Amino acid sequence: MQPLNGIFTTEAFPDLLVGLNAPDDAAVLRLTPDLAIISTMDFFPPVVDDPYDYGAIAAANALSDVYAMGGQPVMALNLVAYPDGYGLEALSEILRGGAEKVREAGAVVAGGHTVTDKEPKYGLAVTGRIHPDRILAKAGALPGDLLVLTKPLGSGVITTALKRDLARSSEVEAAVGVMKRLNRAASELALKHGAHSATDITGYGLIGHAHEMAHLGGVDFEIDYAALPWIDGALRCAALETFAGGLSRNREYFETWVRYDAALTSSQQNLLYDPQTSGGLLVALPPEQADALYEELLTHGERASVIGRVTDGSGEILIA
Repeated sequence: MQPLNGIFTTEAFPDLLVGLNAPDDAAVLRLTPDLAIISTMDFFPPVVDDPYDYGAIAAANALSDVYAMGGQPVMALNLVAYPDGYGLEALSEILRGGAEKVREAGAVVAGGHTVTDKEPKYGLAVTGRIHPDRILAKAGALPGDLLVLTKPLGSGVITTALKRDLARSSEVEAAVGVMKRLNRAASELALKHGAHSATDITGYGLIGHAHEMAHLGGVDFEIDYAALPWIDGALRCAALETFAGGLSRNREYFETWVRYDAALTSSQQNLLYDPQTSGGLLVALPPEQADALYEELLTHGERASVIGRVTDGSGEILIA
């Protein structure tokens, strides 16, 4: 264990169950033997044109960290940066989109903070609750587990195509629907079916977040490229090379842990590193439970897929 900046140590804060020892989706603090609180925050500039959709997407993205830990959101605070002179109508719609998504999660918006900035930014600071024994940390994947992805991929390449006026309206509509969808049911069902580990797929792309899980668990992941689900239009936009700037940073950092046992084009490889917004959960669970989780996710309207398995190793990702 290394202290954070030489100031905080796990020994001094034994009730901080997640937050110092290893990176995870949120911090978790134990209050009683049966109750812990989850704390997280996230915000970013607009990824779509419609202010309401932007607010809802940003809120779903921030709430997702609580679901990735296996918890339930209870309270949120708005985080807003907004330019002078933009007018309040768009800001009102951003906040309405966020508030309605928080209400859908069964939580409450209890305030927030606003600053002036050159471009809009919006998100939430979220508090959730969880039983200390039911935390879905990134580090729990075990050899033999199967990997289930609960949402299709491709939001990054489609929203970048939108910014370049290359996306079709149907593709944007499909991506918005995926990004606005809460990971609430996916989290609850993952816990129901005995998940060992989970994370949500966001800015580091599938490869980055898969590597984090594998590395922290001391295992390798084998991912079947053919099993990956894609948002309608993602493959077309990838062929146009409409990738966000974050993709090159992701690939530069994470590709050292990736091996390919499949003949993939450059665009196909890039999709694996494509930064996602409000993506699905990547869940590792016992193989005897994976099919049941997959089937139940489908009945709840999730576009899930069993995408691979966990093997002995040290954080490498094999693309088969």
